[in-house]
Amino acid sequence: MRQLKKFYVRTYGCQMNELDSEIMIGQLENRGLTRCNDEYDADLLLFNTCSIRDLAERKVMGKLGLLGRSKKGNVIIGVTGCMANAKKDAIFQKLPHVDFVLGTNNIHDLNNVLDEVISTGKQTIRTDDQFEVELDYLGAKRDDKVKAYVSIIRGCDKFCTYCVVPYTRGQEVSRSPENILEECRLLASQGYKELCLLGQNVNSYGKDKPEWNTLFHDLLYEIDKIPGIERVRFMTSHPVDITKELMEATRDLKTLCEFVHFPLQAGSNRILKKMHRIYTVEDYLEKVRMFREILPTVTLGTDIIVGFPTETDAEYEETYRLLKEIEYSVAFLYAYSPRKGTPAMRWNDDIPEEIKQERLQKLMDLQDGIYAKQRQSFLGNTVEVLVERRCFKDDALLKGRTRCWKNVLFPGNDDLIGSIQQISIHSYTNQTLLGNIVN
Repeated sequence: MRQLKKFYVRTYGCQMNELDSEIMIGQLENRGLTRCNDEYDADLLLFNTCSIRDLAERKVMGKLGLLGRSKKGNVIIGVTGCMANAKKDAIFQKLPHVDFVLGTNNIHDLNNVLDEVISTGKQTIRTDDQFEVELDYLGAKRDDKVKAYVSIIRGCDKFCTYCVVPYTRGQEVSRSPENILEECRLLASQGYKELCLLGQNVNSYGKDKPEWNTLFHDLLYEIDKIPGIERVRFMTSHPVDITKELMEATRDLKTLCEFVHFPLQAGSNRILKKMHRIYTVEDYLEKVRMFREILPTVTLGTDIIVGFPTETDAEYEETYRLLKEIEYSVAFLYAYSPRKGTPAMRWNDDIPEEIKQERLQKLMDLQDGIYAKQRQSFLGNTVEVLVERRCFKDDALLKGRTRCWKNVLFPGNDDLIGSIQQISIHSYTNQTLLGNIVN
């Protein structure tokens, strides 16, 4: 029987995947295994994958293909995450050296799957469509000692036509408020200063469990009462479920950061309907107006896709106009790529790649100008920064973030890590603000 001693984990994709990896690392360490940073020293290689974009899948398949040509006889290779659900048995067909496939709703079963692979020598697959088993979130092994991810809801019911998430993570399942608050209190007692609440759509929290009588804004008010927590963030949101109560909570709660991810996706009502986003541009702009009226200091982030099937030049220009009008502080901009298993795959991907890239570059140039304008506005001002760690590129500097998600670098000692500091901004580089601590 093969003996496992060391494991290596590589994570692709979103913050939810990062948290899932932390949970699996905790399980493996409880099993008695030691984590290593070199895949060639490990007996177990775990690849926690992403399917949201074609490029992410190609990276994973390329890496696993290389491993197949160099695999040592006793090494066990496992594929987990969204790609496990999306491709299932096809992974074994294309990559016969992979030992097990574990879906996003099955990571609680990691040790049982390992036992089965070791005892039988056979390939094993677990890819349930629905999340049903409460994970051991309290056993997650986190590398970051200042900030922590906290899962509050898994899955998504929105079924945007371009997105694989409802098919890889299943329907929405809220986690009980008691379990969430227990974890938040534990993290506070361990010295964590910032919590980021995670879900494919956090704003839907509690709607699947009306008997709890706890919606997302109710949960935020309870977390705000926990001593020791300095900041609370959340991601990701769907505009339909962003409520006035959430806007008021962002204004009123001392821990809740004034940054909200508010994804637009497209500036054309026809394209939004084709995407099944279930709101109009007018609906979206009204919520932006209301939010900025309730909390003038709120900053917004967005996701935008250009080159969606049948998007015309005029419809793209509507998106461009809205990006210019709203002035997001964070914008993730993408060219559309078809994803197998989504409704959009039925349509002809009729926008030439060069047109997609031209539209994308024009948006990126616009957003760069917005960023420059925003960075300029910080000069000479003092901002509140949570000190996170030493800067990787320049270890003479510390790194932290403002409440509105801006990176800040400044000189200081390690004993400041985990503290809140007032930083006077004197300059910037790229998207990073530079400053000094105000004594």
